[in-house]
Amino acid sequence: MLPEPSDLPKDPVTPVPPPPPHKIAMLSAGGLATLLAALSMLGPFSIDAYLPAFPQIQAQLAATPLQVQQTLTAYMLAFAVMVLWHGALSDAFGRRNVILVALVVFAIGSFGCASASSVEYLWVFRVLQGVSAGAGVVVGRAIIRDLYSDTAAARLLSMVTMIFSIAPAIAPVVGGWIVTLLDWRAIFLALSVYTVLLFWFCWKHLPETVPPTERQPFNPRFLAQSYGAIFSSFLFLTMAGVTALNFAGLFLYIAAAPVMLPESLGLGPSQFAWLFVPTVSGIFFGSLVANRLAGKMDFARQIRMGFFFMLGAVTFNVIYHAFLPPALPWTVAPMFFFTFGSSLIAPGATLLALDLFPRIRGTVASCQSFILTLLGAVVAGAVAPALSHSVLALALGQAFFVLLSLLCWDTARRHRRKLRARGEATP
Repeated sequence: MLPEPSDLPKDPVTPVPPPPPHKIAMLSAGGLATLLAALSMLGPFSIDAYLPAFPQIQAQLAATPLQVQQTLTAYMLAFAVMVLWHGALSDAFGRRNVILVALVVFAIGSFGCASASSVEYLWVFRVLQGVSAGAGVVVGRAIIRDLYSDTAAARLLSMVTMIFSIAPAIAPVVGGWIVTLLDWRAIFLALSVYTVLLFWFCWKHLPETVPPTERQPFNPRFLAQSYGAIFSSFLFLTMAGVTALNFAGLFLYIAAAPVMLPESLGLGPSQFAWLFVPTVSGIFFGSLVANRLAGKMDFARQIRMGFFFMLGAVTFNVIYHAFLPPALPWTVAPMFFFTFGSSLIAPGATLLALDLFPRIRGTVASCQSFILTLLGAVVAGAVAPALSHSVLALALGQAFFVLLSLLCWDTARRHRRKLRARGEATP
C-alpha cells in the first residue's frame, strides 16, 4: 500500500539534518546548495554549450541540419525516459549512490561524444549523456525536501536555482569561444573533466539523506503502485503542468536559437549571449526575489505575481513582433521578465507537488522531471524547428505555453478547494 498523500504545507518547519554519513564532510546549507546546483548544471551545459557548434558539427560529420538537431532530440528523449527512474532508484538505493553512478555514466558519454566519428555515433553517446544528466536535478530536489520543510526548503531550492542559473548564461558563450578557438569536440572533453571533478566533490561531501531503514522496495509491484498513484493524481498533473509548460516557453527559444539568432538577428556563434544573458539574468533575479519572499508570502500569492510578469512579457513580445521587425534589444528583452516570473513560480509549484506523496518524494521528483523533459523533447524536436524561422511565431508559441500553464494553476487551485470542501485528502 502507498502512504496516504499529505495535505499541502502551511507552516515553516525547522530543518532536521540527517545522521552524518561515515567519512562524509557535512556541508552548510550554502555549500549543499552550491553542490546541488553544480550537479544540476550538467543538463544546461549538455544542451547550451554545443548549440553554437551546430554548423561545425554538420560540416565535420557530413550531417544534415536535421540530423544535428536530432542530437538534441535524442538527448532530451533519453533524459525524459530516465528521469522517471532516478527518483525511484534513489528511494530504493540511496540518493548519494545514484548520483555517483550517474556521474560515471555521464563522463563516459561525454568522452564518447568528443570521439564520435559520425553523427550516428554522436546520437548514441548523446543518449548516454541524457540517461545520466537528470540525476542531479531529480535527486537534488529530493535531498532538499529530505532535509528541510516549507520555508527553509523554498529558500534552499531558490538558492540552488540562483547558482544553477549561471550555467545557461555562460554555457553558450563558452561553447562559442571553444568552437572559435579550438573545436566542437573540446566542448565535450571539457564536460568530461567537469564531471570527474564533480564526482570527486560528491564522493567527499555529498550526504546520504535516506538511511537504509527508510528506503522503499525496488520491485515492479511497488513501482507500478507508486507511478500509478502519482500519474492518476489530477492535482499532481496540473501542478506539474505549471512548471513544465513554463519551461517549454523558455526552451522554445533555447532550441530555436541556432536558427533564429543568425537568420532573424544576424548573430554569430560568439554572440549567443544576446539571448542567454537576459534569459539567465531573469532566472537569477527571480530566484533571488523568491528566496527573499520565502516565509513572508504564501505560495499562491507568489505564483500569481510570477504569472503577472510572464503574461506581461509575452504580451509585449507578440505585439512588438506583430508590427515591427526583429531587432536588438527588443527581441530578447522580454526573456528577462519571462524567466523572472517563472523563477518566482517554480519553488512553490515544485514543493507543492513533492508534498503530495511525502514518502516517495524521489519518485514524485522523477515524475515531475519526466513531464517537463518530455515536453521539452517535443519542443526541441517538433515545435522549435517549425517556428524558428519567424520570431512572431516563436512569440505566439511562448504565449500559448504561458496561457496553458496559467490554466493548469487555476484548475489545480479549484480542484484543491473542492477536495477540502468535501473533507477529502489531496490529491
